[in-house]
Amino acid sequence: VHVVESGGGSVLAGGSLRLSCAASLSSGVIFSIGDMYWYRQAPGKPRDMVAMIGIGGDSQYAASVKGRFAISRDNAKKEVYLQMNNLKAEDTAVYYCTIARLATSRGPRYDAWGQGTQVTVSS
Repeated sequence: VHVVESGGGSVLAGGSLRLSCAASLSSGVIFSIGDMYWYRQAPGKPRDMVAMIGIGGDSQYAASVKGRFAISRDNAKKEVYLQMNNLKAEDTAVYYCTIARLATSRGPRYDAWGQGTQVTVSS
């Protein structure tokens, strides 16, 4: 399973970024994707969950981003997004997309992670 994030970059505090994450297989077909997550890891800190979205669109957020970030998904495209508004310096981190479970033509796949995308917010 390939999980690829995009959309990171550098932005001033108060600005916005939209992260995207796409899942694919090198061979075979993805039938469905379960819960999808965004995590982030700042230097010297543990990797923390930022947001989660279920297959039906139910979502959860870390308290630090609630009201500023919005997670969404496109089941047909096998993609998940993270709209980040009113960014703060403390949002600076590498952001990772992860998928708990995928149903594929090659059998179920679990715990797939991307390589991460850097988000830097300067004040």
